[in-house]
Amino acid sequence: MKAEYDLSKLKFRKNPYASKLKKPVTMRLSEDVVEYFKGMADEAGVPYQSLINLYLRDCVANSRKVRINCPRLFSVTVNVSSFSCTTKGSPSAS
Repeated sequence: MKAEYDLSKLKFRKNPYASKLKKPVTMRLSEDVVEYFKGMADEAGVPYQSLINLYLRDCVANSRKVRINCPRLFSVTVNVSSFSCTTKGSPSAS
């Protein structure tokens, strides 16, 4: 190993992993949902945000679709793999 390195000839290169970096987002989650994932994360020894990310990644990998039916209000189908959302009817104002 050299005592000193000449970095003046170093060429700039884009980070090859930049496209795989995580994007920070703000979400409003129910308190019971957060507590559920925090409990599971404590058992697994991982941060709860990482556990939520792993769960959502698994949903995307398996093309899971979320179907929410609320007959009095409206029906929503969300395609997790393409992040599209379709609604039938419109939510009633409270």
